[in-house]
Amino acid sequence: MGTSKIKQWLLIENEKEYKEVTARFEEIREATKGTPEYREMLLLVHLIATYEEKKWSLPDVDPVEMIKIRMEDFGYKASDLAREYGDKGTVSKVLNYKQALSLTMIRKFSKLLRIPVEALMKEYALQ
Repeated sequence: MGTSKIKQWLLIENEKEYKEVTARFEEIREATKGTPEYREMLLLVHLIATYEEKKWSLPDVDPVEMIKIRMEDFGYKASDLAREYGDKGTVSKVLNYKQALSLTMIRKFSKLLRIPVEALMKEYALQ
């Protein structure tokens, strides 16, 4: 029986390491249960999931704050949202917590700002 040397894996800290880990996972994803490669594959699944969750999870903020964060990410201004929605006054009220997001706004801003609809439907307080 050949003894394949299993690499010592550490938490993934950057894209280069992420690519290495995912490449190795692809090599051993069909490993037989009970083998060292199978145990390694289970570890890699955990490392990949942990990295992806940390890298791609959305911050836990209210919908208006989420919109403002994504506007900054994409370099959008309120006028860009108004152009998408069609009413500058309403957009301004929403961004200043004076009016709640409508279903139409949620749909349009979800698409424009690439925010999941669920994140925009969370309840939040108006001022």
